[in-house]
Amino acid sequence: MNSLFDDFFSGFDVAPRSLGAGGFSAFIPSIDVKESDKEFTVRAELPGVEEKDIEVTVTNDAVTIKGEKKEEKEDKGKNYYYMERSYGSFNRVIPLSSETDANKAEASFKNGVLNITVPKSQTAKAKGTKVPIKGS
Repeated sequence: MNSLFDDFFSGFDVAPRSLGAGGFSAFIPSIDVKESDKEFTVRAELPGVEEKDIEVTVTNDAVTIKGEKKEEKEDKGKNYYYMERSYGSFNRVIPLSSETDANKAEASFKNGVLNITVPKSQTAKAKGTKVPIKGS
């Protein structure tokens, strides 16, 4: 039966929530990573996730975002009742290309968007020093 639904929805971008990999839809947050000379900025879109359900861990070379999404939708009408629940956990590890100062990392969460700022360590900044070439 699942393969019948999978075949039917294969040409569309939308499939029923209960169908997907392993029979359940997986929540994979969208992540943007930006690097400047001084820091890394990680932005994660986490719609429907509450701040208390998010855990951020920063090491010298990676940022880990763990969380759980709990969503319930209920709609009642005169001749109908609709209830949908979706639960799922996620874990994203974002490797960073240079060493960071994990103790000075900061995170903020507003309107379903998590912003993490991780400054680069002084040794990482020193490794990327450009040396001017002098003519003879």
